[in-house]
Amino acid sequence: MFVDSTFDGRTPQERTATYTALQAAAALQGFEGEVAAVWEDSSGRMRFIAAQQQHAFFQVAKYSQLRTQINGQIDF
Repeated sequence: MFVDSTFDGRTPQERTATYTALQAAAALQGFEGEVAAVWEDSSGRMRFIAAQQQHAFFQVAKYSQLRTQINGQIDF
């Protein structure tokens, strides 16, 4: 899920709580895959929260590439 850039200004605890709520919302909507939160910081760098096994992917992916590949939405 793409979150807005204000997400970067939240505390780590707030970001973790939001990510946990996002995972729960996805599960309630029948989403069976892994959930990731992706945003750009104030410098335009991509940031993310994702399962450890997804980190290598997100470390090399470009934000613009991901934006063009959106294929769904979670109501959150």
